[in-house]
Amino acid sequence: MTALTTKCLIVGSGPAGYTAALYTSRANLKPIVMEGLTPGGQLTITTEVENFPGYPDGTTGTGLMDDMRRQAERFGADIRSGLVTKFDFSKRPFTAETDSGLTITADTIILATGASARFLGLDDEQKYMGLGVSACATCDGFFYRGKKVAVVGGGDTACEEALYLSNLASQVYLIVRKNYLRASKVMQDRVMARQNIEVLFNTNTTGLYGEEFLEGAHLVEFVGTPQERTIDLPVDGFFLAIGHKPNTEAFASEIELDKDGYVVTDHPHTATNIPGVFAAGDVADPYYRQAITAAGSGCRAALDVERFLAEGA
Repeated sequence: MTALTTKCLIVGSGPAGYTAALYTSRANLKPIVMEGLTPGGQLTITTEVENFPGYPDGTTGTGLMDDMRRQAERFGADIRSGLVTKFDFSKRPFTAETDSGLTITADTIILATGASARFLGLDDEQKYMGLGVSACATCDGFFYRGKKVAVVGGGDTACEEALYLSNLASQVYLIVRKNYLRASKVMQDRVMARQNIEVLFNTNTTGLYGEEFLEGAHLVEFVGTPQERTIDLPVDGFFLAIGHKPNTEAFASEIELDKDGYVVTDHPHTATNIPGVFAAGDVADPYYRQAITAAGSGCRAALDVERFLAEGA
């Protein structure tokens, strides 16, 4: 079994992980980064990125993450493919084991494992991902100006996404499988008052269609009732807003999580309940979930690690 030692192990490789790697490398902490199942994180499934500072002409999600990765490597970050499957936080230095049999001993750990969007489970979701299907209205809504879009979900997040998109799209359909919205009363009122939002209650999505790009959704209304009927809804964009699942499986039993499964940190710092373990990015952020906020928290986590080690904790 191969073994490595580092002052800082960074678990995850999205904007938070790569930014933490950049800062800890420049601090001469010689970090090891384990990229996880999706090198570059969720941003790699986003085709165009136009809201990250420093790219006036925009870039691609893959291009942005490649740039961040190369910048971290330039200063000496040891970036490796693989998934951390087991942690031992019982004593410092900590140990972590990967799916390839690698054991890493680390004085500190930054958890930047991100969060995964919940999907309906349709094969078509992956087929049209980045080609009309999105899990982030703030990220991709700009590309649907003047077009028709659909949002799936009935909670506060779905209503927020629908309201945001209504300022860009010509028509927004909010697809709700129940006969009511779960969102707060104020959010419900805002949605119902917006003229270009139409709420489709008692409606399930069974599939998506289109040639090269998404062209619409197959829907079923009033499933299992005498009123059941199937319809095809032409839309240019299909936004999933049924929640996110933070990627905490490997450490959920030891790191404190909130009721939704996100890592709890000692705000405004990034420290977790275990001294020497920090969290950055979407795994600890149920609110913003943006590349720029994730990168910022990666910077904060790296600075917290540097201070922690300097104080000889």
